[in-house]
Amino acid sequence: MRWHDRYSTRLVSALAMALLVPGVGHAQHEGHGRPPSTARSDTVRSTLVRKPATAKPGARPTGPAPARPPGGAPAHVGRAHDGAGRGERNHDVPALLGAYPFTREASGTAWQPESAPHAGRHVARSGWSLMAHGFAFAVADRQRGPRGEDRVFSANMFMGRASRRLGPGRLGVRGMMSLEPLTVGKRGYPLLLQTGETADGVTHLIDRQHPHDLFMELAGSWSVSDANGSAFIYAGLPGEPALGPPAFMHRPSGEANPESPIGHHWLDSSHITFGVVTLGLTRERVRLEVSRFHGREPDQDRWNVETGKLDSYSARLTWNPGPDWSLQASGGRIESPEQLDPDTDVDRRTVSAMWSHRGLSALAAWGRNRGKYRPTLDALLLEGAGEIGGRHTLFARAERVEKNELFADGDPRAGEVFIVGRLSAGYVVDLLGSRSFSGGIGALGSVSLVPENLRSVYGDTPLSASLFVRARVR
Repeated sequence: MRWHDRYSTRLVSALAMALLVPGVGHAQHEGHGRPPSTARSDTVRSTLVRKPATAKPGARPTGPAPARPPGGAPAHVGRAHDGAGRGERNHDVPALLGAYPFTREASGTAWQPESAPHAGRHVARSGWSLMAHGFAFAVADRQRGPRGEDRVFSANMFMGRASRRLGPGRLGVRGMMSLEPLTVGKRGYPLLLQTGETADGVTHLIDRQHPHDLFMELAGSWSVSDANGSAFIYAGLPGEPALGPPAFMHRPSGEANPESPIGHHWLDSSHITFGVVTLGLTRERVRLEVSRFHGREPDQDRWNVETGKLDSYSARLTWNPGPDWSLQASGGRIESPEQLDPDTDVDRRTVSAMWSHRGLSALAAWGRNRGKYRPTLDALLLEGAGEIGGRHTLFARAERVEKNELFADGDPRAGEVFIVGRLSAGYVVDLLGSRSFSGGIGALGSVSLVPENLRSVYGDTPLSASLFVRARVR
């Protein structure tokens, strides 16, 4: 019998047992050893999952033996910190979509390395596992060159999630919001060589990054796990389909950088999709997902929730070969993504590798957009970040992107393909901190790389710089 046949049989058996025998599903799928009535309600800070210290020869174990789910499945819990640096203690934080450490989960249904830093405040209350996370940047930005602009703005996001057992599985709900429609404005913030979406429904945004919508995610999920893996359904309005790596503001390699990558619309722009349903299967360290979703990108009205038919599809295969790695390959057909070019569908392909170890994180990614009435365009991205001493973070990003939207309609160069790039590096230090909050200051410097036939428009090598203040829930 094949493994997936055995897996399907076990899932069906587990569902039947949970429905017919009271308490069976409760014990099998929770993944920890105490009943909900004794669940701890400590507020803790999530950190890396660490191996327990090896006992000395002849030493007698103290305390109760750690519980292990039936069938040998790994408990879907994480190691948590007391939030003030006074040592570690166990606290069960369940993953939403499987029996694995919760630190593996990133934006939407995407994975990241299990050893990646995972910020957030976790609380257990009356059978619910609750988490809150958020950040806000106040940025004084100066983009130099003929197309540059000076601007003060705030990029921000706040998210919360809750989960509990429901029947034989786990119910999860997630919400994410941003005040960027107010703090950034309809025209977005200046970012040389950035393209994508529209501010007024008439013209494309060029050399600007659009604001995120007020509602970035309103989604729910339900998953069933056994000793070998899990199956889940995820639905959102908005939500994130199984396409590309985790969104840039959720990646440990990119979250300290207040700027969006200029290849955002080649890799992870679908992280706000107004209508998505994803089905997924997980077996140990491999996940296969398929999504149906609404392909149109958000319009110029950033305050509302849009609706539309699920006209697009995608699939993603993810493999975490070890706790420090996460590899994904994905592809999708996006119907009419651009409001100002409604007759063009896009085929998107992405491949990425994420790595994280002891406070260091990196991402290498490739994305390709191909449409019937447009050229095939590629994007390459490298980014990394490193934490030093718990307070200092260094980060960097390098990109090479093929773009054909750097000139507005009516310009003789509109639609022409140019190969451009951007290099950036920055630093942030946390000056204030508590169990639930940190605040710091930072700086970012960038250089835009343009071909010779664009230098009359952008300058030879236009430089950009910004100073910023960062606050975050941790």
